[in-house]
Amino acid sequence: MKAYKTEDIKNLALLGNAGCGKTTLAEAMLYEGGVINRRGEVNAHNTVSDYHPIEHEFENSVHPTLLYTEFLGKKINFIDIPGMDDFSAAAYSALNVVSTGVLVINTPNGIEAGAENHLHISENTKTPLIFVANHLDHENANFDQMIDSTRATLGNRVTIVQYPVTTGPDFNQVVDVLKMKMYQWGPDGGTPEILDIPASEMDKATELHNELVEKAAENDEELMELYFDKGSLSEDEMRSGMRLGMVDRSLFPVFCVCAKKDMGVRRLMEFIGNIVPSPNELQQRKLEEGKEVPMTTDGPTSLFVFKTSVESHVGEIIYFKVQSGKVTEGMDLINTNKRSKERLGQLYAVAGKNRTKVTELCAGDIGATVKLKDTRLNHTLTEKDAEIKYAPIIFPEPRHIVALSAQNESDDEKVGEALHKLQYEDPTYQSEYSRELKQLLLKCQGEYHINALKWYFDHVYKIDIELKSPKIAYRETITKAATANYRHKKQSGGSGQFGEVHLIIEPYNEGAEPKNVFHFDGKEQKLNVRDVQEHPLPWGGKLIFCNCIVGGSIDARFLPAILKGIMEKMEEGPLTGSYARDIVVYIYDGKMHPVDSNEISFKLAGRNAFSMAFKDAGAKILEPIYDLDVWVPTERMGDVMSDLQGRRAMIMGMDSQKGYEKISCKVPIKEMYKYITSLSSITGGRGRFEMKYDNYEKVPQEVQDELLAAYEAELVEE
Repeated sequence: MKAYKTEDIKNLALLGNAGCGKTTLAEAMLYEGGVINRRGEVNAHNTVSDYHPIEHEFENSVHPTLLYTEFLGKKINFIDIPGMDDFSAAAYSALNVVSTGVLVINTPNGIEAGAENHLHISENTKTPLIFVANHLDHENANFDQMIDSTRATLGNRVTIVQYPVTTGPDFNQVVDVLKMKMYQWGPDGGTPEILDIPASEMDKATELHNELVEKAAENDEELMELYFDKGSLSEDEMRSGMRLGMVDRSLFPVFCVCAKKDMGVRRLMEFIGNIVPSPNELQQRKLEEGKEVPMTTDGPTSLFVFKTSVESHVGEIIYFKVQSGKVTEGMDLINTNKRSKERLGQLYAVAGKNRTKVTELCAGDIGATVKLKDTRLNHTLTEKDAEIKYAPIIFPEPRHIVALSAQNESDDEKVGEALHKLQYEDPTYQSEYSRELKQLLLKCQGEYHINALKWYFDHVYKIDIELKSPKIAYRETITKAATANYRHKKQSGGSGQFGEVHLIIEPYNEGAEPKNVFHFDGKEQKLNVRDVQEHPLPWGGKLIFCNCIVGGSIDARFLPAILKGIMEKMEEGPLTGSYARDIVVYIYDGKMHPVDSNEISFKLAGRNAFSMAFKDAGAKILEPIYDLDVWVPTERMGDVMSDLQGRRAMIMGMDSQKGYEKISCKVPIKEMYKYITSLSSITGGRGRFEMKYDNYEKVPQEVQDELLAAYEAELVEE
């Protein structure tokens, strides 16, 4: 394959809901470009794109697939993106390296949840879009209705370039208002017959043509002047205006296809070659410090890695975009993230699992290499001394958390290795072991995401795993002052153990000074606070340790041991074993033995005195509260509100945003398990949410009673 110049390269992402026909469109594009000589079918599991066994079983795209084709002297790189929201990492990755998104719409269904999700991501990445109306041969296809629903979301930026003469099983004609011609196909699709627009369609075509001319002209002052002077624009002038409109996202052209029958695909590819912006015509990826590197073949070579994968018989595959310069086979580059040297022994143009060796790739092109030592997703490779390091792709935060464990403890190490490999391919899988909860927590995007991971454990790694709801990181605290004393005494021949501690505890409030007078059972207890130690706790909150010993009842050398005993009980709270926080402890009296007193004695005395006082101090369990923002279609507002109220959410406010309602609330994390599944069910997949930790608050008494009962049962079971 020849090395294509930057201006002859087009980089696309195929976007849209699952089932809209992206993979079928990809097959037709590969076929029209001569990369394949026969189009595969999704149901037959023989497409170039969905080639992973998991995709055959799920009958949906799970992984993004890089493809390329050559058409009319242009190289078109395109990435087939999974339509399910759970696999949105692929869209974030692709839309950070392509120049245009091709949003495929299942015309009978209109804009579906997956398409809305991709629209949202493309808005964040400021990616130009082409809309492709597919499945026009379906008996329920309604092109006008689809256009109306799309414009309800995006306004008049949605601009018709083609419309079908008829839809349904008889679909075979499209009027192109840019060319002002009618395209007609035979039963097998392919190369169309180009005809004059019939009289019956001329008025509609002319009206839409004039709208298109106006949309193209308004993107450039010179074009606008030409339009006013001539009353029209030439096809080349319209192309120029449309390209400018696409770049600033003021124009989203609409095309018509029946991908399964290869109708309209050639014309779409012609438009892509002629009008879609080349990689150097858009804002370039920024460096970490915010600067841009010009996309030119004359500059220093720099590559940005946007995807990594592992395949049997091949190993690790590194997918990259050439951001500047040229990369050649056998080239030595520096990984600026790892400060290590890498040799690119082989370069490939990629079409699914098929890789074509190339000797050179120019700025703007997308390719792959294998067998690099240290290079991973989001890394930069550059020439020596270039000092280029591109900003990383920011992926979505996890929306679903489960506890994962091997059914056989001997497989624990294998589980860790498998998770590492899965995270290598999909960065939206995150895992961490919680010492506090004693669980391995897996953070991901939702149920389908979990199902895909489970499939790999079952079929690839052959490890039986268990998935269950994660424990909650509760905290324990107190609401009033209490006092207690404890004597630890043990005699077993020789030196024994003796230590007695008297203490008072009270709730800690930020900025409050330690007290010197307390009242218990009608009696006044005066203290002489001699020393105050403030201990910020790793899990949040503080422990204030006050030395109020007078008269030497406890030697100062035993105070660290008392503090250690109290801290041990703070790490395993008296109520449920959760971390305790925000407590002031006053050590005011005690007793020693001249022979038997030692550090272990006072550690145990302090620990037990603290535990006794804790239970008399209005002990309360605290739960983590999160700020939650939910975006829902207006018509589902009531159902979502009812569901949130059932989750003990406190509604803080509401706002309308582009046909959606935004609900802001505070909600206990305990109630958010599988929320993504519930929200998707209520809203037909159209709802989305973001959440972040806010603070800890006391749980309702009925919840505390349940937690105490569950903890006691757990202790009995152990």
